Amino acid sequence: MVHPLITQDHIDQYQRDGVVLIKGLFADQVDLLRAGVAANMADPGRYASNNDKQGESGRFFDDYCNWTRIAEFKEAIEASPVAEVAADLMRSNSVQMFHDHVLVKEPGTSMATPWHQDGPYYFVEGTQNVSFWSPLDEVKEATLRCVAGSHKWPKEVLPTRWVSDEGFFADEGQYMPVPDPDTEAMTVFESAMQPGDAVAFNFKTLHGARGNISASRRRAFSLRLVGDDARYVERPGPTSPPYPGHNMVPGQRLREDWFPVLLQR
Repeated sequence: MVHPLITQDHIDQYQRDGVVLIKGLFADQVDLLRAGVAANMADPGRYASNNDKQGESGRFFDDYCNWTRIAEFKEAIEASPVAEVAADLMRSNSVQMFHDHVLVKEPGTSMATPWHQDGPYYFVEGTQNVSFWSPLDEVKEATLRCVAGSHKWPKEVLPTRWVSDEGFFADEGQYMPVPDPDTEAMTVFESAMQPGDAVAFNFKTLHGARGNISASRRRAFSLRLVGDDARYVERPGPTSPPYPGHNMVPGQRLREDWFPVLLQR
């Protein structure tokens, strides 16, 4: 039984394109998530960054792995239908938490979020996964942009550090260079969004986001979830998020005490 928020067409588009818009996924949790973002920015976690890049104006705050210490995030995840929708999109019987991510572009923030795939930064492999990117403000200019079908590319895109543009890992031929979808005539999915809407995309979907040239904030809450076939994998160096001391071994399912199961069908 598909969750009422979505149809079979949403599932088919997600599987085909690696990206789909879900209207109103967090509609009833917008105020809760705004309060959580305020708490997060007032008390940043150890991974927080303002992405200070020379020549760029404004403030681009991001932070992740805070849902266990910021009560509003945990409450919003549990109160929303996100786990059921994730299971449908992934075609998975189980939904397991991976991590949360907050991205705030204050008015006049020029920096675009660079094109990247999330998967190469992560220590998890598998086709059943989903990221939900949900704005907490109306989005017209500072949109999320996803390249349709890029989750099926034979090679992963080189992961880079957003501020320095350096490679995150040494590239020994296993990665392709970061493409420029605009000049290479790729099909880019982007949409104006209302608070609480969500773009769902695969960990291997190439995506980025425009800078925020508007006069209003663009706060976004993102949630990364995995399904039945997700397994721990080693990368050429420390991953992002690193989760130090996790003690998992390649091929293992993510440990449920750190990455709880949100839904089991």
